[in-house]
Amino acid sequence: MEKKEHYGLSTAVSMIVGISIGSGIFFKSDDILKATGGSVWLGVLVFIIGAFCVIFGSITLSQLASRSTKEGGIISYYEEFVSSRLASAFGWFQMLVYFPTITAVVSWVSGIYTISLLNFPSTLELQTLLGFLYLSFFFLLNYLSYKLGGAFQNLTTIVKMIPLIGVALIGLFWTQGAPMLPKDVVAVESSIVGWGFLAALAPIAFSFDGWIVSTSITQEVKNHRKTMPFALTIGPLIVLSVYLAFFLGMIAIVGTEYILSAGDQAISQVGYSIFGASGEKILLIFVLIAILGVVNGISLGYIRLPQTLASKHMLPFSGKIAQMNDKKGLSPYSALLAYLITVFWLVIHFLTQKYNILAGGDISEIAIVFSYVAYVILYLKVIGLKKTGHIKSAFLGTTAPILGIFGSIIILLGGLTANPVYSPLFLLFSGTICLLGYFYGVRTNVGR
Repeated sequence: MEKKEHYGLSTAVSMIVGISIGSGIFFKSDDILKATGGSVWLGVLVFIIGAFCVIFGSITLSQLASRSTKEGGIISYYEEFVSSRLASAFGWFQMLVYFPTITAVVSWVSGIYTISLLNFPSTLELQTLLGFLYLSFFFLLNYLSYKLGGAFQNLTTIVKMIPLIGVALIGLFWTQGAPMLPKDVVAVESSIVGWGFLAALAPIAFSFDGWIVSTSITQEVKNHRKTMPFALTIGPLIVLSVYLAFFLGMIAIVGTEYILSAGDQAISQVGYSIFGASGEKILLIFVLIAILGVVNGISLGYIRLPQTLASKHMLPFSGKIAQMNDKKGLSPYSALLAYLITVFWLVIHFLTQKYNILAGGDISEIAIVFSYVAYVILYLKVIGLKKTGHIKSAFLGTTAPILGIFGSIIILLGGLTANPVYSPLFLLFSGTICLLGYFYGVRTNVGR
């Protein structure tokens, strides 16, 4: 059945903005500032570079989305335009690495801000336990009631914009000096990092991640071949503007030294500086709701992924995993598998944080970096469509994908710079997962 084109430009742009603006900006600002040695202008530069990578990547993939006849987002682009076996490879990566690592990390961050809100002892163990409880709740919620999950998502989309815009506006008129550091916090001063500032691109990629989902509605957008490239340019620019305004607003209110030293706790001081003790709690509530919205949104999509792959016979026991519960409209085995994989990665994340294996980073950043590398295959396919005459525009068929490839290379360099020891190993691990998915597709004769 052909889909109706019922979305306009405003809807397309708002979806891109709503998906991209998530939890990253709240707990990655300090990581970005640390990577730039406390340089505000280098921080601004990497935000702009990150937006550059997203804009040209999203414009390029919109060319595949507008020509796709299948549902399923980026996995379907691999399946339809490249190879079903490569679709299986990327699907395995998304199911086993990408979605669960992001879900685990954001759940853990929810625990961090819950502890700050309730003044509990801030231990990694308690942060992880709360993260486990949150992800368990939202997986169960989205399996039992898609309506409740969807309603919570709509609420948090509005709520998360309040602290971002509020801090940005207040920062414009802020005249007070930076607050004193708490006694238990060791001061961290600015430093010269040279090309090490590229490490900031890993948390930047996390902050912008999510735009890829927006391409799934392309066929439902009016005049999509012209509207979507335009929307995919405007959307990331709006996200960039909001992020930069919030980033600069935080710096204006508490200063770079406080953010560098206090890390994720700096947002609490922002609220305290503005409204006192009550302001600290109010801002933390807004931030926590926003981050929980991300946990809910990711789990909402993730519990369906094993089911999608199973329907294409890309997983072992596909027949079992694809079995639907008619009342829920979901496969219970798909939801359970996604949940167990996420819990596994939460344990891995706990270990990497406890022993500082990733030097201040986290497992989700490298997974996102690998995604950008994998997109290069699709960018090259768009260039191929231009050569065969399927795409007429030189900008859409050549310039945009070349710049998208360049952007992926920059993100890759940033990920390697952030952790030169463990990043290559994690990238190799992600590649191995893809190979397993590919050879499974060969073994079961999936597509071509």
